[in-house]
This record gives sequence, C-alpha cells and structure tokens, in this order.
Amino acid sequence: MVKLQTKVIVNPVAGARSTRRKWPIINRLLERIGLTFDFNYTEGVGHAIELAQAAASDGYRYLVAVGGDGTVNEVANGILLSRNAAATVLGVVSTGTGSDFARSAGLARDYTTACNNLTSSKRLTIDVGVVEYQRDGKRHERFFVNSAGVGFDAAVVKETERLPKFFGGTIPYVAGMLRTLVSYRNKNIVLKVGDEEERKRVLNVAVANGNYCGGGMRIAPDAELDDKLLDVVVFGDMSKFEILKEFPTIYKGTHINHPKVSVKKAANVSIESAKPMLVYADGELLGECPATFRVIPAALSLVV
Repeated sequence: MVKLQTKVIVNPVAGARSTRRKWPIINRLLERIGLTFDFNYTEGVGHAIELAQAAASDGYRYLVAVGGDGTVNEVANGILLSRNAAATVLGVVSTGTGSDFARSAGLARDYTTACNNLTSSKRLTIDVGVVEYQRDGKRHERFFVNSAGVGFDAAVVKETERLPKFFGGTIPYVAGMLRTLVSYRNKNIVLKVGDEEERKRVLNVAVANGNYCGGGMRIAPDAELDDKLLDVVVFGDMSKFEILKEFPTIYKGTHINHPKVSVKKAANVSIESAKPMLVYADGELLGECPATFRVIPAALSLVV
C-alpha cells in the first residue's frame, strides 16, 4: 500500500470541543489547496504522540496538528520520538482555546489562513525543550516546543483543567488563576540556571522557548524559538496583592521590570523543592519536582 506523504492529526475535543465541528470545513480547505493527505482523530490524552510517532516512522514526511497547544505538543513529541525526526516537518492549524505556540511562532490563529499557509515553502527550524519530572514515584521526560515551568502557573493549569471550557483564550486561565490564588502558597526552591545556583522563595518559575503562555500572556518577551537558549522567568516571593496588581502587565511583557521578577537565559535549568511543586509544559500538567530543563537546538522543522 502506497503511503501518503501528509498525515493530519485532529483533536476533535480541542477548542472546547469545537474542532469536531470545524473539521469538515478544514478538510475541504486542505483539499482545495491541493494537499494530499489522510487523517486520524485522537481518542484521548497521549494518543496524538502515538499517531505522530507511527506516521513519521512509517514514511510520512509532513505531519499537521489540528487542535490546541496540547495537540501541537503531542504531535511534536511523536515526531521527535520517531526514527525520522530530522526528515519530518510539522504544520499547525490552531483550533484550541489558547493558541500560544501559534503566537510565539508567528503563525496564523484563524484556521482558514492557517490552512492556506500549509503549502508554504518557508521553514523555521526551532529549538525544542526537554523537561524531566517526577510522577507516581518515577522519572519521566517530555519535549516541549513553547513553554514549561513550575509553581503557580502549573497549579493554575491544574485548576483550569477542572473548569468547563466554554470560552477561549484568556478567560479559562483567569478563572483558574483566581481560584488558585485563594489557597496557593509560595515555595522555597533550589534553582540552578546554567552554572549559577541559588536558594529562594518563589511564586513561579517559567522556562520558556517561546514568548506566550496562558492564552496570550507574554511571559518571556525576549524569548526566541531558535536562539539555542531557554528564557528563565522567576517570579519571587510575591504577595497576593502584588500578583493581582502585576497580572495585567504580563500581557504586555512589562512584568519583567518588577523588582521581584528576574530573567535569565540558559541551556540547562534545574529546580528542587522540599514541598510538592507541580510541573507543566505547553499548557499540560505533567507531574512534580524535582525537575530539569534543557534545550535541544534546531530540533524541529516548522512550516511557516
């Protein structure tokens, strides 16, 4: 049986379950632009990794993720875990609630334009982050393409996952943040950025490859997807009042001017905490600290 060159992986529940409704339109758009493809629906968490790894290993050289940031993360993980990662290209049709990777990569966030761009000859070779973390007493590893971190943001992700996603973008994150703020306590950590180690009490540590997270927050305004470094944004021992006051500035990227916020660039980061501290990557909750982060330069080819 002849393999088609393009595999489209569709997460029907992405975008508050709106992707299933949008897919027939997207399918027709892909046919109209002359893309030769077949497709699979994902059936649950982690399934896109399996589908992408199998497709890339079986000879597909172009994989298109249709869904949100979590779908993009899983398809990227599948490509990177395959034996043909270096020869496989990623395309993105963003239909999720946040679309933060699309923002960071400068991709179209409306699906009509995104589909039209899938036949572009332009490529962006991006770095990929790797996070090692703890879950169920075992060590795990996950690639991330946009952003990861520990602390308050991870707790917000956990809370947001419990909320019904009737709205996109900022609203689910803000609702989750306000619920998390009530009970969250800052943590004492040992943070090592490159060769520099320090002990400090923090609200949150973001380890970013791209600029955006949380549905449009410009968490790491100076981050670049291809600079061979991760941007480490540390929110120190901030009070609830300081968090609420500073929150709007994160969308502009001016939060980095706050005296309790610091930014460093490094290829390797490690974080340890005596108390439980959650870890997330590309908007998905993974596990707990201790966690290490490293960058793999020029690891993934992206259609832009």
